[in-house]
Amino acid sequence: MREHALTSILDTPVEYVKGVGPAKADLLKKELGIYTFEDLLTHYPFRYVDRTRFYKIREISEDLPYVQIRGVLDHLEIAGQKKGKRLVASLRDETGSVELLWFQGQQWMAERLKTGTEYVVFGKASMFNGRMNFAHPDIDPVTPEFLKQQSVFEGVYSSTEKLKYKGLGSDGLRKLQRHLLQQLSQASIEESLGPELMEQHKLLSKMDAFSHIHFPESEGMLEKARFRIKFEELFFIQLRLLRLKSFRVQHTKGFLFSKVGEQFNSFFHHHLPFALTGAQKKVIKEIHHDLKSGKQMNRLLQGDVGSGKTLVALMSMLLAIDNGYQACLMAPTEILARQHFATFRELLKGIALETVVLTGSTKTKERTSILKGLNDGSINIVIGTHALLEDKVKFSNLGLAVIDEQHRFGVEQRARLQAKNSQAPHMLIMTATPIPRTLAMTFYGDLDTSIIDEMPPGRKPIQTHHYTESARLKVIGFLKQQIALGRQVYIVYPLIQESEKMDYQNLQMGYDQLVQDFPAPTYRVSIVHGKLSNEQKEQEMNRFITGETQLMVATTVIEVGVNIPNASVMVIESAERFGLSQLHQLRGRVGRGAEQSYCILMTGYKLSAESKQRMQTMVKTNDGFEISEVDLKLRGPGDIEGTAQSGVLNLKLADLAKDGQLLQLARWAAAGLIERDAELNKQENKVYITEMQRQDKNRTNWSRIA
Repeated sequence: MREHALTSILDTPVEYVKGVGPAKADLLKKELGIYTFEDLLTHYPFRYVDRTRFYKIREISEDLPYVQIRGVLDHLEIAGQKKGKRLVASLRDETGSVELLWFQGQQWMAERLKTGTEYVVFGKASMFNGRMNFAHPDIDPVTPEFLKQQSVFEGVYSSTEKLKYKGLGSDGLRKLQRHLLQQLSQASIEESLGPELMEQHKLLSKMDAFSHIHFPESEGMLEKARFRIKFEELFFIQLRLLRLKSFRVQHTKGFLFSKVGEQFNSFFHHHLPFALTGAQKKVIKEIHHDLKSGKQMNRLLQGDVGSGKTLVALMSMLLAIDNGYQACLMAPTEILARQHFATFRELLKGIALETVVLTGSTKTKERTSILKGLNDGSINIVIGTHALLEDKVKFSNLGLAVIDEQHRFGVEQRARLQAKNSQAPHMLIMTATPIPRTLAMTFYGDLDTSIIDEMPPGRKPIQTHHYTESARLKVIGFLKQQIALGRQVYIVYPLIQESEKMDYQNLQMGYDQLVQDFPAPTYRVSIVHGKLSNEQKEQEMNRFITGETQLMVATTVIEVGVNIPNASVMVIESAERFGLSQLHQLRGRVGRGAEQSYCILMTGYKLSAESKQRMQTMVKTNDGFEISEVDLKLRGPGDIEGTAQSGVLNLKLADLAKDGQLLQLARWAAAGLIERDAELNKQENKVYITEMQRQDKNRTNWSRIA
């Protein structure tokens, strides 16, 4: 095999590009994270300018975007003094003349320009003192060499002020790309995709793709280059995930849950609180199929807020218990763990099972008893927080581990839970934050996925309204009407780390105002926030749960896990400061009873276009999957909760918000390859192993980390 496995010409330090050198290389590293030939090549243009179109001077106006003109320089002078000093030039064609201005680097530009010479000028026109001008335009003499190098579509590159000062603005970077491509064309870039895949999908070669992404000869060639590069980015992500899944299926045995026994049947026939939805039945069948297959289950269970995931998790746990195993559920917060415990205890009334809750605040005596029960197998189900990961927690025979709100846990924490047994337990990973299809395919592509896309019968859709401060009295009146009907109200304030102190002040001010608007003894108000002790939080929550208080003022500690069917109104203050996903989660705290529920979004008067779209989306739909797609388009995949830190995403050109079909195509291609050669041992498939090794080496290159 060739040495390319861990070294490629693409890994060459960027200082060896013609025109760079050590000083500029250091600047490129610091400013743009460009260390190697590959880093420079994958610093793609963010837009393109059509250089085939030349405007006549009389055609240009301020309304036009960047334009290109051609004419003769007929005047050149340095005018003004000190701060007002500028280089003024005049360019003329047969239709008129236009002024060109430079406020920096005047001497250098003056020496470069010659009157009587024909130039191509490119820039943004503006009007000043009744005359059209271009400030700091691109300007090049019309020579055969320049015209030959002109791309039909010219790339525009992102740069920084420091780089521009050193001649590495968009123009400078474009020149470096041209030098680099000339160097690479002589050495030739190794191909990273196999010939069969290239032929099947009619892909450009890697070299051609790089050439046409930077210097496209036509729009068609630009699209072909984009397709090749995006396909490769998405393909290697999918190939890694599917190889991982294939390896696990082939080599990781799972506990065999062969029977459906007394606990499951007793619960199903005598204790179900309501009939299962069709979606719940389908998901339970999928889980049961995994549990009796002899392979280890790794399944992602997606379902909107209130769709009945917890019930599915409990029934899966009963299958484990029927087969002689223990089960655990790990939740991200103590509030959520205790909420699950209360729900399980209610559902399992009359069934002889030992169910406990273990959190950081569990008292020593109780903790000792729980640890003993888990170790000797007398405890069937444990619900807990990160406390379950402690070394002291040892199970007799953990058969099923359920992780709730999985995006709050890292891969390492999930692995530690799996390592509680000599043989890994089955894993059911739940999320109430609907994940867009493209993200699920990318971040959880190695898991099997089940979706509960149906709400329990009798639930009324939550009505959502958006108001500004001018409607405050109207909102207060509405809340009083709801309380008079016996309902309860949440009022949530944002808590953002950067402005935590101010947010707590706003929360306290909001609470003080609310106590005036809803005076005792007619009304009583609870308050819950992160600065309270666990005992204080629990006390305040219990006052609300028992109906002693009608209003709950809180930060987002109540985002997950609070299930109070009598609470019918969610008021979200400064709603513009929340993301869509969080707004949807908060809204899901109401609408859990049979009564009509409401979500009220309070915002300031001035909203950004994105904030307006978030409010409109919330008012328009209750569908979490639809909301997640809008969220992805607005924020991009890197900002969606739980994805930025996952380490999976390394996309320079592909966009998961827009390239869903291409992602599907890349997944099919990767799946077909794994189906034909799971270990990628065949000679023609060595190219994929080689490229993945090279990528891994570059990803863990510690010299890049400051």
